[in-house]
This record gives sequence, structure tokens and C-alpha cells, in this order.
Amino acid sequence: MTADHTPIDSHDPDHSRWKIRAEMALESTIQTQQCLTYAALAEAARIPAPHRIHKLTGWLEAVITRDLDAGKPLRAAAVISRQRNGLPAPGFFDQCRDLGLYDGPSRGAAAAAFHQQLLDDLFSR
Repeated sequence: MTADHTPIDSHDPDHSRWKIRAEMALESTIQTQQCLTYAALAEAARIPAPHRIHKLTGWLEAVITRDLDAGKPLRAAAVISRQRNGLPAPGFFDQCRDLGLYDGPSRGAAAAAFHQQLLDDLFSR
């Protein structure tokens, strides 16, 4: 089993092992109270092609739900888009809206303030 409790696929063992590497890289980044890009996390986790970022964002959405269910700060807030001036991708905000955590836009001042509050909560844990 992997860190997110999914079985390791014996036909493609690297498919699940990247999730363990992603978990480790994410935790390491949070310990330094920094953010990293989706691309950097995909690289650190050695997510296999094709659709590396899509695989990563699906995993991050599951991480958001697990963290919320456990009453923990959202670790996925530490993963940002290079093209969005330090904010996560729109899917992050969509997931937060779906879970009732946020009701604003995916960009702009409200998104930045929401994201900063999540980072403050995460880095003060």
C-alpha cells in the first residue's frame, strides 16, 4: 500500500510509488515553509508520462479531501502554478469551492487572500 492507502499495482509499480515520492517532496517543502510548482513536484515525484500534471492534480485533489477530513491544514496549498503569480491552478480553487471552503474566484485579490490564509495555517502547524 502507498501512503494514500492505495494498493501498489504489481503490473506498474512506479504508478503508485510516485505518490509516495510526491508525499515526501510535499512534506519536505512544507517543513521549509516554502511553495513549489506543479512541475517541480511532478519532477521530484518522478511521475511517469503521459499527463504528468493531470495525474498530480488528481492526487492533490485527493490530498485536499483527506486533509479536510482529518481536520488538518491543506497541504496542497503549497503547490503553485508558475503562470499564476504564486497561486495554485484554478482546479485547486474549484475543489475548495466544491468542499465548501471557499466561494470566490480562482484569481485576483480574494483568491490571493484565501491562499495566503491557507499557507499561514499550513506553515504555523
